Amino acid sequence: MNCELNFVKRCWVEVDLGVLIGNLKAYENSLKSPHEIMAVVKANAYGHGDVQVSKTLQDAGIRHFAVSNIEEAIHLREAGITGQILILGYTPCDQAERLLKYDITQAIVDETYAAELRKCGFRVKVQAALDTGMNRIGLDAEHPEECERAIRQYAKDFELTGLFTHLCVADTDTESCHAFTKRQEELFRAVAERIADLKLPFVHCLNSAGGLWHDCTMSSLVRLGIILYGLKPDYTNSLPSGIKPVLEWKTVVSMVKRVHTGETIGYGRTYRVEKDMMVATLPTGYADGYNRLLSNKGRVFIHGHAAPIVGRVCMDQMLVDVTDIPNVKLGDEVVLLNRDTYTADDMAEELGTIGYEIVCDISARVTRVYMA
Repeated sequence: MNCELNFVKRCWVEVDLGVLIGNLKAYENSLKSPHEIMAVVKANAYGHGDVQVSKTLQDAGIRHFAVSNIEEAIHLREAGITGQILILGYTPCDQAERLLKYDITQAIVDETYAAELRKCGFRVKVQAALDTGMNRIGLDAEHPEECERAIRQYAKDFELTGLFTHLCVADTDTESCHAFTKRQEELFRAVAERIADLKLPFVHCLNSAGGLWHDCTMSSLVRLGIILYGLKPDYTNSLPSGIKPVLEWKTVVSMVKRVHTGETIGYGRTYRVEKDMMVATLPTGYADGYNRLLSNKGRVFIHGHAAPIVGRVCMDQMLVDVTDIPNVKLGDEVVLLNRDTYTADDMAEELGTIGYEIVCDISARVTRVYMA
Protein backbone atom coordinates (compact mmCIF):
# COMPACT_ATOMS: atom_id res chain seq x y z
CA MET A 1 0.00 0.00 0.00
CA ASN A 2 1.09 3.56 -0.68
CA CYS A 3 1.19 5.81 2.35
CA GLU A 4 1.96 9.49 2.91
CA LEU A 5 5.24 9.41 4.82
CA ASN A 6 5.85 13.12 5.35
CA PHE A 7 3.76 13.87 8.43
CA VAL A 8 4.37 14.62 12.10
CA LYS A 9 4.21 11.39 14.09
CA ARG A 10 2.51 12.61 17.24
CA CYS A 11 -1.06 11.40 16.87
CA TRP A 12 -2.50 10.28 13.55
CA VAL A 13 -5.15 8.20 11.82
CA GLU A 14 -4.31 5.91 8.91
CA VAL A 15 -7.23 5.71 6.48
CA ASP A 16 -7.02 2.84 3.99
CA LEU A 17 -8.95 3.88 0.89
CA GLY A 18 -8.52 0.41 -0.58
CA VAL A 19 -10.44 -1.01 2.39
CA LEU A 20 -13.11 1.66 1.83
CA ILE A 21 -13.69 0.48 -1.75
CA GLY A 22 -13.58 -3.13 -0.60
CA ASN A 23 -16.32 -2.37 1.92
CA LEU A 24 -18.40 -0.68 -0.77
CA LYS A 25 -18.18 -3.72 -3.05
CA ALA A 26 -18.83 -6.19 -0.23
CA TYR A 27 -21.88 -4.21 0.82
CA GLU A 28 -23.27 -3.99 -2.70
CA ASN A 29 -22.84 -7.75 -3.08
CA SER A 30 -24.76 -8.33 0.17
CA LEU A 31 -27.85 -6.24 -0.60
CA LYS A 32 -31.15 -8.06 -0.59
CA SER A 33 -31.96 -6.39 -3.92
CA PRO A 34 -29.96 -4.07 -6.21
CA HIS A 35 -29.95 -0.40 -5.27
CA GLU A 36 -27.82 2.57 -6.20
CA ILE A 37 -25.67 3.83 -3.33
CA MET A 38 -25.83 7.26 -1.73
CA ALA A 39 -22.65 7.61 0.34
CA VAL A 40 -23.19 9.34 3.67
CA VAL A 41 -20.10 11.50 4.24
CA LYS A 42 -21.35 13.85 6.94
CA ALA A 43 -19.24 14.72 9.98
CA ASN A 44 -16.04 14.70 7.91
CA ALA A 45 -16.99 11.25 6.58
CA TYR A 46 -17.45 9.99 10.14
CA GLY A 47 -13.99 11.29 11.02
CA HIS A 48 -12.25 9.71 8.03
CA GLY A 49 -11.88 12.83 5.86
CA ASP A 50 -14.79 13.89 3.67
CA VAL A 51 -12.90 15.15 0.62
CA GLN A 52 -10.55 12.19 0.29
CA VAL A 53 -13.31 9.67 0.95
CA SER A 54 -15.75 11.35 -1.45
CA LYS A 55 -13.19 11.67 -4.24
CA THR A 56 -12.29 8.01 -3.89
CA LEU A 57 -15.95 7.01 -4.02
CA GLN A 58 -16.67 9.33 -6.94
CA ASP A 59 -13.80 7.73 -8.87
CA ALA A 60 -15.40 4.35 -8.06
CA GLY A 61 -18.69 5.45 -9.64
CA ILE A 62 -20.70 6.83 -6.70
CA ARG A 63 -22.95 9.68 -7.89
CA HIS A 64 -24.87 10.58 -4.74
CA PHE A 65 -23.65 11.95 -1.42
CA ALA A 66 -25.38 12.95 1.81
CA VAL A 67 -24.18 15.47 4.39
CA SER A 68 -25.66 17.14 7.45
CA ASN A 69 -25.29 20.85 6.67
CA ILE A 70 -24.50 23.43 4.03
CA GLU A 71 -20.90 23.97 5.15
CA GLU A 72 -20.16 20.29 4.56
CA ALA A 73 -21.91 20.40 1.17
CA ILE A 74 -20.04 23.47 -0.09
CA HIS A 75 -16.74 22.00 1.12
CA LEU A 76 -17.32 18.99 -1.12
CA ARG A 77 -18.41 21.08 -4.11
CA GLU A 78 -15.33 23.29 -3.88
CA ALA A 79 -13.19 20.14 -3.68
CA GLY A 80 -14.58 18.89 -6.99
CA ILE A 81 -17.43 16.57 -6.01
CA THR A 82 -19.89 16.77 -8.90
CA GLY A 83 -22.74 14.39 -8.05
CA GLN A 84 -25.91 14.99 -6.11
CA ILE A 85 -25.28 16.33 -2.60
CA LEU A 86 -28.25 16.04 -0.25
CA ILE A 87 -28.35 17.94 3.03
CA LEU A 88 -30.19 15.66 5.45
CA GLY A 89 -30.69 18.31 8.11
CA TYR A 90 -31.46 21.99 8.58
CA THR A 91 -30.12 24.89 6.53
CA PRO A 92 -31.03 28.46 7.54
CA CYS A 93 -33.36 29.88 4.94
CA ASP A 94 -31.12 32.89 4.34
CA GLN A 95 -28.68 30.43 2.73
CA ALA A 96 -31.07 29.57 -0.10
CA GLU A 97 -29.06 31.46 -2.70
CA ARG A 98 -25.97 29.39 -1.83
CA LEU A 99 -28.01 26.18 -2.17
CA LEU A 100 -28.83 27.28 -5.71
CA LYS A 101 -25.32 28.52 -6.52
CA TYR A 102 -23.67 25.25 -5.49
CA ASP A 103 -26.42 22.97 -6.84
CA ILE A 104 -27.15 21.44 -3.43
CA THR A 105 -30.34 19.57 -2.58
CA GLN A 106 -32.03 20.53 0.69
CA ALA A 107 -34.26 18.35 2.86
CA ILE A 108 -37.61 19.95 3.64
CA VAL A 109 -38.11 19.20 7.32
CA ASP A 110 -41.74 20.38 7.55
CA GLU A 111 -44.28 22.80 6.10
CA THR A 112 -43.21 25.70 8.30
CA TYR A 113 -39.67 25.38 7.02
CA ALA A 114 -40.90 25.09 3.43
CA ALA A 115 -42.92 28.32 3.82
CA GLU A 116 -39.87 30.20 5.11
CA LEU A 117 -37.64 28.83 2.36
CA ARG A 118 -40.26 29.78 -0.23
CA LYS A 119 -40.06 33.43 0.88
CA CYS A 120 -36.44 33.61 -0.28
CA GLY A 121 -37.62 33.37 -3.87
CA PHE A 122 -35.11 30.80 -5.09
CA ARG A 123 -36.27 27.63 -6.81
CA VAL A 124 -33.82 25.34 -5.07
CA LYS A 125 -33.59 21.57 -5.34
CA VAL A 126 -35.33 19.83 -2.43
CA GLN A 127 -36.36 16.42 -1.16
CA ALA A 128 -39.30 15.96 1.18
CA ALA A 129 -38.55 14.31 4.51
CA LEU A 130 -41.25 11.96 5.78
CA ASP A 131 -41.66 11.05 9.45
CA THR A 132 -42.69 7.40 9.66
CA GLY A 133 -42.19 7.01 13.40
CA MET A 134 -38.81 8.40 14.41
CA ASN A 135 -40.32 11.79 15.30
CA ARG A 136 -37.21 13.70 14.28
CA ILE A 137 -37.98 15.56 11.03
CA GLY A 138 -40.53 15.28 8.25
CA LEU A 139 -44.21 15.31 7.43
CA ASP A 140 -46.33 12.99 9.56
CA ALA A 141 -46.88 9.87 7.45
CA GLU A 142 -49.77 8.83 9.67
CA HIS A 143 -51.77 11.40 7.66
CA PRO A 144 -50.99 10.48 4.04
CA GLU A 145 -53.54 12.83 2.51
CA GLU A 146 -51.93 15.81 4.27
CA CYS A 147 -48.50 14.62 3.19
CA GLU A 148 -49.67 14.41 -0.39
CA ARG A 149 -51.08 17.94 -0.30
CA ALA A 150 -47.87 19.36 1.16
CA ILE A 151 -45.59 17.48 -1.22
CA ARG A 152 -47.56 18.61 -4.26
CA GLN A 153 -47.13 22.17 -3.02
CA TYR A 154 -43.39 21.59 -2.67
CA ALA A 155 -43.35 20.45 -6.30
CA LYS A 156 -44.84 23.81 -7.33
CA ASP A 157 -42.56 25.97 -5.20
CA PHE A 158 -39.23 24.15 -5.60
CA GLU A 159 -37.43 21.69 -7.83
CA LEU A 160 -38.62 18.60 -5.98
CA THR A 161 -36.36 15.62 -6.67
CA GLY A 162 -37.22 13.12 -4.00
CA LEU A 163 -38.88 11.74 -0.89
CA PHE A 164 -37.13 9.98 1.98
CA THR A 165 -37.52 8.62 5.49
CA HIS A 166 -35.27 6.95 8.07
CA LEU A 167 -35.69 3.42 9.43
CA CYS A 168 -34.65 4.03 13.03
CA VAL A 169 -34.48 0.41 14.31
CA ALA A 170 -33.50 -1.42 11.13
CA ASP A 171 -30.32 -2.53 12.91
CA THR A 172 -32.13 -4.27 15.78
CA ASP A 173 -33.03 -7.94 15.45
CA THR A 174 -36.11 -8.25 17.66
CA GLU A 175 -39.70 -9.07 16.79
CA SER A 176 -40.95 -5.67 17.92
CA CYS A 177 -38.30 -3.79 15.94
CA HIS A 178 -38.98 -5.84 12.82
CA ALA A 179 -42.65 -4.96 13.18
CA PHE A 180 -41.86 -1.28 13.67
CA THR A 181 -39.65 -1.20 10.59
CA LYS A 182 -42.31 -2.95 8.53
CA ARG A 183 -44.83 -0.34 9.64
CA GLN A 184 -42.41 2.45 8.68
CA GLU A 185 -42.03 0.95 5.22
CA GLU A 186 -45.81 0.66 4.84
CA LEU A 187 -46.33 4.30 5.80
CA PHE A 188 -43.60 5.41 3.41
CA ARG A 189 -45.01 3.35 0.56
CA ALA A 190 -48.52 4.72 1.10
CA VAL A 191 -47.35 8.30 0.67
CA ALA A 192 -45.00 7.49 -2.20
CA GLU A 193 -47.79 5.78 -4.12
CA ARG A 194 -50.07 8.81 -3.71
CA ILE A 195 -47.50 11.02 -5.47
CA ALA A 196 -46.23 8.46 -7.99
CA ASP A 197 -47.41 10.65 -10.87
CA LEU A 198 -44.76 13.23 -9.90
CA LYS A 199 -42.17 10.66 -11.03
CA LEU A 200 -39.61 11.72 -8.43
CA PRO A 201 -36.19 10.28 -9.33
CA PHE A 202 -35.15 9.64 -5.72
CA VAL A 203 -37.54 7.84 -3.36
CA HIS A 204 -35.52 6.23 -0.59
CA CYS A 205 -35.93 4.76 2.87
CA LEU A 206 -33.02 2.35 3.28
CA ASN A 207 -30.05 3.17 5.46
CA SER A 208 -26.96 0.97 5.97
CA ALA A 209 -28.83 -1.55 8.12
CA GLY A 210 -32.01 -1.36 6.09
CA GLY A 211 -30.24 -2.35 2.90
CA LEU A 212 -28.74 -5.45 4.51
CA TRP A 213 -31.57 -6.75 6.64
CA HIS A 214 -34.75 -5.38 5.08
CA ASP A 215 -36.02 -5.24 1.54
CA CYS A 216 -37.88 -2.20 0.22
CA THR A 217 -37.84 -2.63 -3.55
CA MET A 218 -39.38 0.81 -4.14
CA SER A 219 -36.34 2.50 -2.55
CA SER A 220 -34.26 3.92 -5.39
CA LEU A 221 -31.20 4.44 -3.17
CA VAL A 222 -29.50 2.98 -0.14
CA ARG A 223 -27.94 5.63 2.09
CA LEU A 224 -24.74 3.86 3.05
CA GLY A 225 -23.19 5.31 6.19
CA ILE A 226 -21.43 3.58 9.06
CA ILE A 227 -20.98 0.19 7.37
CA LEU A 228 -19.07 1.90 4.54
CA TYR A 229 -16.42 2.66 7.14
CA GLY A 230 -16.36 -0.91 8.41
CA LEU A 231 -18.25 -0.34 11.67
CA LYS A 232 -21.54 -1.70 12.96
CA PRO A 233 -24.82 0.22 13.26
CA ASP A 234 -25.20 -1.64 16.57
CA TYR A 235 -22.45 -3.59 18.33
CA THR A 236 -24.65 -6.71 18.33
CA ASN A 237 -24.70 -6.79 14.51
CA SER A 238 -22.62 -9.13 12.37
CA LEU A 239 -21.39 -7.53 9.16
CA PRO A 240 -20.96 -9.31 5.81
CA SER A 241 -17.66 -11.01 5.12
CA GLY A 242 -15.03 -8.66 3.74
CA ILE A 243 -16.17 -5.54 5.55
CA LYS A 244 -13.63 -4.19 8.01
CA PRO A 245 -12.70 -0.88 9.65
CA VAL A 246 -11.17 1.66 7.31
CA LEU A 247 -9.07 3.48 9.87
CA GLU A 248 -6.41 2.78 12.47
CA TRP A 249 -5.53 5.37 15.15
CA LYS A 250 -1.98 5.67 16.40
CA THR A 251 0.35 7.69 18.60
CA VAL A 252 3.89 7.28 19.98
CA VAL A 253 5.73 6.94 23.27
CA SER A 254 7.07 10.32 24.38
CA MET A 255 8.67 9.25 27.69
CA VAL A 256 9.29 6.14 29.81
CA LYS A 257 9.98 6.26 33.56
CA ARG A 258 9.94 4.09 36.66
CA VAL A 259 7.25 4.90 39.23
CA HIS A 260 7.69 3.63 42.76
CA THR A 261 5.44 1.84 45.26
CA GLY A 262 3.13 4.23 47.07
CA GLU A 263 3.31 7.01 44.47
CA THR A 264 0.22 8.23 42.63
CA ILE A 265 -0.31 8.98 38.96
CA GLY A 266 -2.05 11.83 37.17
CA TYR A 267 -4.69 14.43 37.95
CA GLY A 268 -6.67 13.75 41.09
CA ARG A 269 -4.17 11.08 42.11
CA THR A 270 -6.72 8.46 41.03
CA TYR A 271 -4.17 5.69 40.50
CA ARG A 272 -1.96 4.50 43.37
CA VAL A 273 1.12 2.41 42.55
CA GLU A 274 1.10 -0.87 44.50
CA LYS A 275 4.53 -2.01 43.31
CA ASP A 276 7.30 -0.47 41.23
CA MET A 277 6.21 -0.16 37.63
CA MET A 278 7.31 1.26 34.29
CA VAL A 279 5.03 3.91 32.88
CA ALA A 280 4.99 5.38 29.37
CA THR A 281 3.65 8.82 28.51
CA LEU A 282 1.73 9.17 25.23
CA PRO A 283 1.19 12.60 23.58
CA THR A 284 -2.52 12.02 23.01
CA GLY A 285 -5.52 13.01 25.13
CA TYR A 286 -9.13 14.03 25.13
CA ALA A 287 -8.43 17.09 22.95
CA ASP A 288 -7.49 14.56 20.27
CA GLY A 289 -10.80 12.79 20.83
CA TYR A 290 -9.59 10.03 23.14
CA ASN A 291 -12.44 9.61 25.60
CA ARG A 292 -11.64 10.67 29.18
CA LEU A 293 -14.00 7.97 30.46
CA LEU A 294 -11.29 5.47 29.54
CA SER A 295 -9.20 6.78 32.43
CA ASN A 296 -7.98 3.83 34.55
CA LYS A 297 -9.91 1.36 32.38
CA GLY A 298 -8.86 1.66 28.74
CA ARG A 299 -5.90 0.08 27.00
CA VAL A 300 -3.56 0.71 24.10
CA PHE A 301 -1.20 -1.64 22.26
CA ILE A 302 2.59 -1.44 22.12
CA HIS A 303 4.69 -4.10 20.35
CA GLY A 304 1.47 -6.13 20.10
CA HIS A 305 0.90 -6.14 23.87
CA ALA A 306 -1.94 -4.45 25.75
CA ALA A 307 -0.85 -1.54 27.96
CA PRO A 308 -3.51 -0.45 30.49
CA ILE A 309 -4.21 3.26 30.98
CA VAL A 310 -3.21 4.40 34.47
CA GLY A 311 -4.53 7.64 35.92
CA ARG A 312 -6.80 10.11 34.18
CA VAL A 313 -6.61 10.82 30.47
CA CYS A 314 -5.36 14.42 30.20
CA MET A 315 -6.18 16.97 27.52
CA ASP A 316 -3.01 16.26 25.55
CA GLN A 317 -1.40 13.22 27.17
CA MET A 318 -2.09 9.92 28.88
CA LEU A 319 -0.08 7.37 30.86
CA VAL A 320 0.04 3.62 30.37
CA ASP A 321 1.56 0.71 32.27
CA VAL A 322 4.35 -0.91 30.24
CA THR A 323 5.90 -2.94 33.08
CA ASP A 324 5.33 -6.24 31.32
CA ILE A 325 6.20 -5.03 27.82
CA PRO A 326 9.89 -5.35 27.01
CA ASN A 327 12.06 -2.65 25.48
CA VAL A 328 9.52 0.18 25.32
CA LYS A 329 11.33 3.37 24.35
CA LEU A 330 10.92 6.90 23.10
CA GLY A 331 9.29 7.06 19.66
CA ASP A 332 7.77 3.56 19.71
CA GLU A 333 4.49 3.32 17.81
CA VAL A 334 1.34 2.91 19.90
CA VAL A 335 -1.95 1.60 18.51
CA LEU A 336 -5.12 3.15 19.91
CA LEU A 337 -7.51 1.48 17.43
CA ASN A 338 -6.86 -1.11 14.75
CA ARG A 339 -8.84 -3.14 12.24
CA ASP A 340 -8.71 -6.52 13.94
CA THR A 341 -8.12 -6.84 17.67
CA TYR A 342 -9.43 -3.53 19.00
CA THR A 343 -11.80 -1.54 16.79
CA ALA A 344 -13.92 1.54 17.39
CA ASP A 345 -16.83 -0.84 18.00
CA ASP A 346 -14.84 -2.58 20.74
CA MET A 347 -13.99 0.71 22.41
CA ALA A 348 -17.59 1.85 22.10
CA GLU A 349 -18.89 -1.29 23.79
CA GLU A 350 -16.58 -0.63 26.75
CA LEU A 351 -17.89 2.92 26.99
CA GLY A 352 -21.55 2.03 26.54
CA THR A 353 -21.88 3.98 23.30
CA ILE A 354 -21.58 3.32 19.54
CA GLY A 355 -18.67 3.21 17.12
CA TYR A 356 -20.03 6.29 15.32
CA GLU A 357 -19.22 8.44 18.33
CA ILE A 358 -15.68 7.10 18.66
CA VAL A 359 -14.60 7.89 15.10
CA CYS A 360 -16.55 11.15 14.82
CA ASP A 361 -14.89 12.42 17.99
CA ILE A 362 -11.35 12.05 16.64
CA SER A 363 -10.48 15.73 16.49
CA ALA A 364 -9.34 17.86 13.57
CA ARG A 365 -5.85 18.23 15.05
CA VAL A 366 -5.24 14.50 14.54
CA THR A 367 -3.47 14.06 11.19
CA ARG A 368 -5.24 11.91 8.62
CA VAL A 369 -2.84 9.82 6.56
CA TYR A 370 -4.24 8.14 3.42
CA MET A 371 -3.29 4.77 2.01
CA ALA A 372 -4.34 3.52 -1.40
